[in-house]
Amino acid sequence: MQTKGKDLARSRLTVRSVLARLTRSQSTVQEGEESDRARAMGGTPCASLTGRVRVQIAGSLRSVTLRPRAGVPALEAELFDGTGSVALIWLGRREIAGIEAGRWLRVEGLVACTDGRKVMYNPTYELAVGPAA
Repeated sequence: MQTKGKDLARSRLTVRSVLARLTRSQSTVQEGEESDRARAMGGTPCASLTGRVRVQIAGSLRSVTLRPRAGVPALEAELFDGTGSVALIWLGRREIAGIEAGRWLRVEGLVACTDGRKVMYNPTYELAVGPAA
């Protein structure tokens, strides 16, 4: 008799989880997939980052722009991992081969909080190989 109760509870839980997956928005699904991939690449979730911490972050580049700072060229990119984003800034660079919107990479450096946003200056980086890397 107890086995039937456990099986019924388990099947209700399974139905709920399937319904929850089916009713999620497309952006929520994509964020979850990006978060899973970033974690698999060894990245620390952006949502858990605080200032003055050296970390590895993995994710996709949402945008890449050239923004001069005090007359010095600076390449700025937004790295998104499904939980949040970090601005990557390479000072003195106008472009970097392979750094382009949509590209996946893993970066390492010191995270700083500037004007309420997370920033990493001159991070070391590793480009991801292939769509499933």
